[in-house]
Amino acid sequence: MNVHLYEVIKRPIITEKTSLMAGELNQYTFEVDPRANKIQIKEAVEVIFNVDVLKVATMVMPLKRSRRGRKYYQRSPEWKKAIVTLPRGQTIPLFNT
Repeated sequence: MNVHLYEVIKRPIITEKTSLMAGELNQYTFEVDPRANKIQIKEAVEVIFNVDVLKVATMVMPLKRSRRGRKYYQRSPEWKKAIVTLPRGQTIPLFNT
C-alpha cells in the first residue's frame, strides 16, 4: 500500500501518560494510518518534525464495544498507534505544552 507522507500521521496523542513518556523517555505517541508500516512512520516523523528517529513501535488498538440490553454496538473503531523514540536532546515542540 502506498500512503502519502502527510497522510501517515493522523494526530498526536496527548495524555498524562504520553506527556510523562515525552519528558522522561523521549518517546512520542501518534495515531497513524492503519496501512502505514514502521518505515513510512519513521520517514513521516523525520520529514514533518525535522528530527531523527531511533525506534518505532506500533500497535493496533482494539475496537470498544458496549451492550444495551441484548444488543452489542461499536463505541469506537479499531485504530493504529505508533510510539516514536528520539535521541536525547531532540524534542517535538507540539508535545511541550
